[in-house]
Amino acid sequence: MQFKHPEILYFLVLLLIPIIVHLFQLQRFVKVPFTNVAFLKKLALQTRKSSRIKKWLILATRLLLFSALIIAFAQPYFSNHKSDQQQHFLIYLDNSLSTNTDGEKGNLLQVASQEILENISEKATYSLITNDEFHKNKTASDLKDILLKVKNTAKKTELKDVLLKISTENKTNILSENIIISDFQNVKKEDLLSSPKNTSFVKLNPQQKSNLSIDSVFISDNGTTNFQVNILVKNQGIFKKNVPIAIYNKEKLINKQLFSIEENKTQKVVFSILKTTDFSGKIELNFKDTYTFDNSFYFAINSNTKTAVLNIGEPAGFLNRIYTKEAFDFTSSTIKNLKYNLIQKQHLIVLNEIDNIPENLIASLIEFTKNGGNLVVIPSRDLTISSYSSLFNKLKIGKLLSKKTDSLKITTINYKHPILKNVFEKIVQNFQYPFVKTAYNTQLLNASTVVSFENKQGFIQQVNLTNSAIYWVAAPLSKENSNFINSPLVVPVFYNIGKYSLQLSKLYYTIGEPSVIDINKQLGKDEIVTISNNQTSFIPLQQTLQNSVKITTTDQPLVAGFYQIKQEASILKNSAFNYPKKESLLNFLDSENLNSKTTANSVKNTLNNINSENKIQWLWKWFLALAIVSLLIEILILKFFKP
Repeated sequence: MQFKHPEILYFLVLLLIPIIVHLFQLQRFVKVPFTNVAFLKKLALQTRKSSRIKKWLILATRLLLFSALIIAFAQPYFSNHKSDQQQHFLIYLDNSLSTNTDGEKGNLLQVASQEILENISEKATYSLITNDEFHKNKTASDLKDILLKVKNTAKKTELKDVLLKISTENKTNILSENIIISDFQNVKKEDLLSSPKNTSFVKLNPQQKSNLSIDSVFISDNGTTNFQVNILVKNQGIFKKNVPIAIYNKEKLINKQLFSIEENKTQKVVFSILKTTDFSGKIELNFKDTYTFDNSFYFAINSNTKTAVLNIGEPAGFLNRIYTKEAFDFTSSTIKNLKYNLIQKQHLIVLNEIDNIPENLIASLIEFTKNGGNLVVIPSRDLTISSYSSLFNKLKIGKLLSKKTDSLKITTINYKHPILKNVFEKIVQNFQYPFVKTAYNTQLLNASTVVSFENKQGFIQQVNLTNSAIYWVAAPLSKENSNFINSPLVVPVFYNIGKYSLQLSKLYYTIGEPSVIDINKQLGKDEIVTISNNQTSFIPLQQTLQNSVKITTTDQPLVAGFYQIKQEASILKNSAFNYPKKESLLNFLDSENLNSKTTANSVKNTLNNINSENKIQWLWKWFLALAIVSLLIEILILKFFKP
């Protein structure tokens, strides 16, 4: 039992006053001489004893009366917190895309919001965490206005991050009650181990347990006048028959068909479209299941942007065959005939077996790499070490050590390196190893190895600078020194080096994941690019490089669809963004793995239970009633108790 005004209890000391009065002001009996009759002596003795009992009863009732009144004014109550402490609710409401589906009572997010609105207390304060916003210390009225505006978002917040945020907020709100409202999609039991005290979990359960989604799209070219659009459709749940699927170019219907898909399988659906330089493709599944947001998929085919490659030094026929006209703008020049104004217009420069690198070329290459250009260095058999050392020192990538004339085999491939990732279907063992007769030892800083010799030293290494990448080939590639250019490795290595020198636009990007887009456009000092569609527009993070602009997107956009990358009114490139595929997974944490306070699917019951537990039960009325009863008992004693 607690008291709202405990200081009033000090008045209980005053109860000593009636006790003292009763003890020291007792009524004295007057002795009256009487005849010595035995029964009269007995009657007098009984009357005196009855009178004392009456006085003690009156004392007890009065003490009870005053005690009850004093305690009533102190306002006693039962509660798990003090009456002057305001109750605070910290609520996490999962508004991810996966909660935009129907449960037993309707849309999961809308029903949860409505039950919060109907069961919140006007006396408490509230903090609301969603995946995209945080509203701190709001009144019940403010919370109602906020909940009416909560919408589903593609922005995802990990539950462990939410629990960490709640733990931080609980330090300033001792009486905070925490409520986690979510479908617990892709959540593991271990993620809940850090749950703060006073945390209740409410699980939102979708009504349907089957979902069809478009997983990915890729284009294949069979050499005809058409592209093949390959669509991977993922089925979670039962066998589905005659599912309609259609392909659009923006809003124009191009083709449609029906397909069937086995239980819990992935099916490939193929459309044939006419080859075009610009195509804004939209795939539509006409099927009602758990989620509808993943029944649409967007992709964009842009006109090809060629990567500019300049070979400086010895003519290289193998580079001509790799850097073809369809994808590259390849130029070759000797040192004597080099036009230096071409350097700053390239995306990739290959220094091919130059004996001595002039200082003016080194200066141009330093400026080239600072502006985002990539560089491949292939040494000569008779190089001047001082000139190469000067280039290495000014690039700050390490140093050239010595020349090695022992024959070495190229034996090891780094399959995980970005240059070779997804190139091989499987790890190749015992292939015909290329060899070199002469190689150079280097000491490169923070280098990653693409291909290495049998002695574990790097043959082709990559060093990343702030805006560019340097590729070092440890041996000359001329036929007199090596047969590497006849190896199957030469094509994927040099092709991907050229490809990654200009990050060409992909078919589509995923919302919420870091995406890098290179625009082959040279901008002025104060010029910027924007990304927009009919509904929204934003300025992405961008970096102006040599003759291109590197765009990075993470937090925006948040709505799937087509977007245009613009420089003022000029459209530079079309792009497509889709929702993350993890939101389509029917992978939920079971209710049994949540703690004992979990209410399976009812926000209402959870709030009512918490309010009942924290309700203040006032007792002052009972003590006031006790005081009145004590007064009545005293009156009855005085009236009917006759000694």
